[in-house]
Amino acid sequence: MRQTFNMTAYKLALLAALSTLALCFASGLRAHEVQPTIGDLTVADGTAELVLQINLEAFLAGIDLDAVDDTNDAENASDYDALRALSGDEIAARAPQLLESWNALPLVSVDGEAVSMDSVKITVPQDVDIELPRVSEWVLSGATTEDAQTVTVAWPDGAGAMVLRQQGVEGPFTGYLAGGESSPQISLSGGAEQTFWQAFVSYIPVGFDHILPQGLDHILFVLGLFFLSTHLGPLLWQVSAFTLAHTVTLALGALGLVNVPGSIVEPLIAASIVYVAVENIFSPGLSRWRPIVIFGFGLLHGLGFASVLGEFGLPEGQFVPALIGFNVGVEVGQLTVIAMAAILLWIALHAARVAKLDGIEEEVREYPVMFRAVSITGSLIIAIIGAWWVVERVFL
Repeated sequence: MRQTFNMTAYKLALLAALSTLALCFASGLRAHEVQPTIGDLTVADGTAELVLQINLEAFLAGIDLDAVDDTNDAENASDYDALRALSGDEIAARAPQLLESWNALPLVSVDGEAVSMDSVKITVPQDVDIELPRVSEWVLSGATTEDAQTVTVAWPDGAGAMVLRQQGVEGPFTGYLAGGESSPQISLSGGAEQTFWQAFVSYIPVGFDHILPQGLDHILFVLGLFFLSTHLGPLLWQVSAFTLAHTVTLALGALGLVNVPGSIVEPLIAASIVYVAVENIFSPGLSRWRPIVIFGFGLLHGLGFASVLGEFGLPEGQFVPALIGFNVGVEVGQLTVIAMAAILLWIALHAARVAKLDGIEEEVREYPVMFRAVSITGSLIIAIIGAWWVVERVFL
């Protein structure tokens, strides 16, 4: 009896450890808070102009946007919240203090010479929900020589991602800069547009980053697919249906052919997480309808992915390779989540096969039974998180 009790306790402890797998991927309650800065660059007639679409409050609070995907997760989140509560005029008055360190980089260089940028105009939108990020427009300008040939932009460490778009020339440069990176030398006469393969390769990490670490809701959905069964077949059917569906709406949404407001898409994505998790609890395996349902949910998730590419405003010539690269990055991210979950689960269950309790060595041969228990526990946690997201995104 004592041995049976100890073995049960051991399994419960194992269950508790494995169920944290879902929680490890769900450390925050709101996804997609941090957005890339968009920079439109024009150099002509002796003037360099950089127009930024930027979350000024996050920069003024000193949040390391390279390290967090949600401002709520930052150590100085309270500073951000305090700034977010200020009026647009108050934020506009504080923004120029960022320029001193940016000009020291320098932010903009023309023909290898630093250009001192000045704040020309700051437009902070009004009537934005206090719980949502506020994206302001900041116009910077600096004097250059009339016969300038090239320009370079350096983006600061901790500033998160930036999409840099050259304006006013044929074949403009468009690039994706992470915090601490610099653009190549961009020809002011145009023709610096990325090739198909350059655009494709550069947007693979963008898609991957949208899953790991930023896509908490997509991560939980993929884990819900993983927790259905120990067999590979059900997982392949579900992932295939999900991939096909989100590829379709990712393309349609990013092209602007389908446009569903985030206020509708985000709650439905959260609801899809709940559905998948609850079905895991009550269904022992893959039903004939589940791949069809997963396909429908994949259409919703694709619209969520499309909103990311839509923010970038890619030139027409780079849209297709960027779209493909982004989708490849998303798939690699999803497969990474599944691989991490499978490895952690295998290690834990393998360690449990021989349990040494009270000096008695007992073989544990109940892998399917134990996986079912882990699946129910993990799915329950995922369902609770998803249900909270539904409430949060609809009512809060």
